[in-house]
Amino acid sequence: MIDPNAIAALKVYPPIGVARVGNAQGADDYVIGPETIGGAPSLPGTTPEQPARFVEDFRTANGEIKRQAARFRIYAHMKDGSVQEVTAASAKIEWRVCIANLKAGWYEFNQAMDLGPLSQSALQRNRELVLPDARWKLDITPTPRSIAGQGAGPIKLDDGAFWALPVYLGELRTDEEGRLIFLGGNGVSRPFRKGTRPLTFANNPGWHDDVSDGPVRAQVTFAGHAPIDAEPGYVCVTPPNYAPGLFGLVTMDDVVREVFYDKGWIPRPVRTSFVNDVQPIFQRLTGLQWVNHGLFVVHGFGSPLDAQNAQVLAKLNDASAANAAWRTAVLALFRDPGAGGALIEDQIAQVFGDAVDQFFEGPPKPSNSLLAVTKTQYAHLKRWAAGTFDADGPSHQPAQPHDFSALPPEVQVVHLERASFHDCLGGPFHPAMEMTWVMRIPLMWTSPYRLKILPGEQPARQDFGGTLTPAVCTGANGPHDGVAAGCLTRFLGVPWQTDHTSCNSAADYFPSTFLSMPTFWGPRAPDQVLADGNYLRAAAIAPLGQATQQQTFKHLMNRVDWLRDIRGSDYYDRLSNMIAEWSELGMVLPVKNAPASLPVQDLRVEQGRSDSNGPIDVTADPKYHAVEDMESLFLPQTTAGLALRRGARKTAPPPKRTYRPGEI
Repeated sequence: MIDPNAIAALKVYPPIGVARVGNAQGADDYVIGPETIGGAPSLPGTTPEQPARFVEDFRTANGEIKRQAARFRIYAHMKDGSVQEVTAASAKIEWRVCIANLKAGWYEFNQAMDLGPLSQSALQRNRELVLPDARWKLDITPTPRSIAGQGAGPIKLDDGAFWALPVYLGELRTDEEGRLIFLGGNGVSRPFRKGTRPLTFANNPGWHDDVSDGPVRAQVTFAGHAPIDAEPGYVCVTPPNYAPGLFGLVTMDDVVREVFYDKGWIPRPVRTSFVNDVQPIFQRLTGLQWVNHGLFVVHGFGSPLDAQNAQVLAKLNDASAANAAWRTAVLALFRDPGAGGALIEDQIAQVFGDAVDQFFEGPPKPSNSLLAVTKTQYAHLKRWAAGTFDADGPSHQPAQPHDFSALPPEVQVVHLERASFHDCLGGPFHPAMEMTWVMRIPLMWTSPYRLKILPGEQPARQDFGGTLTPAVCTGANGPHDGVAAGCLTRFLGVPWQTDHTSCNSAADYFPSTFLSMPTFWGPRAPDQVLADGNYLRAAAIAPLGQATQQQTFKHLMNRVDWLRDIRGSDYYDRLSNMIAEWSELGMVLPVKNAPASLPVQDLRVEQGRSDSNGPIDVTADPKYHAVEDMESLFLPQTTAGLALRRGARKTAPPPKRTYRPGEI
């Protein structure tokens, strides 16, 4: 048992938890967000908890996408320096959550406001639809709710409204240990008036969605002692992750750590470990092969930087002088975040940057119109190129803890600080998919990973005049000098679906481009993917050996448009289709029991595509059968069953969308 007199401080963990929307309606149709750095979400109700990795873990049988819950815990930091988790077994824990969605009543997103001379002022959203004294109608601010006990809830946050229309933003539950389980919205986006069409990527008049953010507070009462208020945490509800297990080259964790380094709160690294600091950079690059065709060509399977290839990994881990020229050549491929000046367009990363608008307007194009690694990542790469790094691992993966409960509490809190940030993109912030550029504002923070949460339960202040300037936005006494409910998500696209489907790869913007890079949100909203039909055919013929090798490679090298199911006759159709059908898009995930004969490691396939009738079965497509029939010739004895197979096949359902010549 915990001695209350020996406690130095009680704190809510994670300091910022990330929940994600989903349209699945079952009481247990959710996963719990990652709690270890680089780890997978977990499945509720499993003992020990099992990681969520496969399509059936993230989608229901009828194709709905499960929500991601954020789980919050209390840890006691003891006077002797030790750490212990506080559960319902040792104290009464009462949670209180205050969230808001303030997007529609905030200011337009034009470009990040911390870009110096590139920064722009912003006008209020919906300024032509709402009178100044009625702007409160745009703010969705449900009553703060409390919950206590074991296995309690759900307690819904559903009395906030948009233009008098009630909006459900989520609910509170507790698990059997009294920890808080927070679930966000269902991915519902609507206009104030039926028939209002979305028109753009981020600032759609009259629209709202159901993401949110706000403080998570807890009061802990030990028997015979007065209640203690824990240092609060914070929850941020974001769009779904369509590619769980893949990460941005720059994560949000990388971004916020730069703030903490600059503040002197944590020391900048002076040594470089290959396993911890260098290998992850190349593995993230290689992982992008499953969400963008151009990135597949550049650093995916078969590339000189294929970090899933044991020989490439060994060369990357070679600190010898004989390998110095090669390491130096690799470093030259990376964009230097401190170089400034004009953009060197052929460098890594082939990801759009914060100043992407200038990329389309150039030349000249500023260096930050494409993404660069962080200053710390680049310093690690420079030490690596110089050979002054610890060549400390031949393995393909840095060791990652899979069983959170087996970690000592002082290690658990470190993972809880960083895991949710690692799972969010660190750019481009135009505006972003999860949290945006405001996470770089030092005034928002009080210590590493701890936001400066303002007292009280009022939502974040919305009115800073008709125009918000960069100086006010980032300065003292401005909207980010401390945080309150609704503060972190309000600059994001409204609704989020229009940003997801507007910010694509270069193939959309430059049809004559050589490859489909750069990307925007590839690890969260893919561009081009390996289709399930191609995987199924490759898996069927790969075990047959050398004779099928070239045909197998055809399947594995193919990529298809992730947005193909929702593209309409024009851009505006696509926006509307995405709002209505976002949950029907495929997710990029590993497959169970992939044949060992497949030549690609860590294979990830688009799965779970759906329509109004449920999951789409690609094996019912006549074209799939045409390929299957042809590939049966690899085993001539099977061709005799062709007529039998044809007779047993299901009738193909009608395509989700069809167009006649001239309609698109």
